[in-house]
Amino acid sequence: MIDEIRLRILQRNSVIQDVGAALLPKLFRGLPVIGDKPCPDGCKKCAEVCPTDAIKTDPLSIDLGLCLFCPLCEEVCPEKIIHYTNNFNLAVDKREKLIVTKETEAVSPEKASEKIKKYFGKSLKLRQISAGGCSGCELELNALSNVNFDMGRFGIEFVASPRHADGVVITGPVTKNMAHAAQICYDAVPNPKIIILFGACAISGGIFQDSEETERKFLEQNKIDLFIPGCPPHPLTLINGLLNWLDKK
Repeated sequence: MIDEIRLRILQRNSVIQDVGAALLPKLFRGLPVIGDKPCPDGCKKCAEVCPTDAIKTDPLSIDLGLCLFCPLCEEVCPEKIIHYTNNFNLAVDKREKLIVTKETEAVSPEKASEKIKKYFGKSLKLRQISAGGCSGCELELNALSNVNFDMGRFGIEFVASPRHADGVVITGPVTKNMAHAAQICYDAVPNPKIIILFGACAISGGIFQDSEETERKFLEQNKIDLFIPGCPPHPLTLINGLLNWLDKK
């Protein structure tokens, strides 16, 4: 008992009270910032080193839907134009909002319609579909139910059956073996329903974007409501993305 009391005092309060104002370590790589200065003539080192072709030059931009948030581009830039901040607010409601340029100061989703907020504003149940992921994103989603993040306090929870869900959270690039299963799961969710893509693999295919073993027609044929970039995304990125989208802050 004494040891448990000592541990409680050492750990203090492990619950993140204000998820919007949480402070992450400086080493965490979140929203990248592109400095407002020109690249050296002919320099494309950042684009050449990027493993997913997330970086375009002339003008310089970073596609967060492809970005793995590795430090390679930041490390090779001779002018230190690219810098990753520890801003975890990365969720958006439209794919094009994931393109970061030197004008980008922040990214966020637009507020959902009154109809969406009426349906899901007080209670949102989600079914997670692991469509060929490496388990990195899946681990972060599991963390949302622990005492630190406690997503359930906002009325947002994961459920075991799609028939009990209001939408799906997809991780992984959607492999051929999971394409039909993802469709079956989505069809089982009663209307109205939403789709959330969690992680670079789900958004763009990530490092598997050119693989012949992926089948992404399901994503092309259905409306995506939220894009959560990262490899893997931080749990706070999903929580704050949903709260901002549903206007629950």
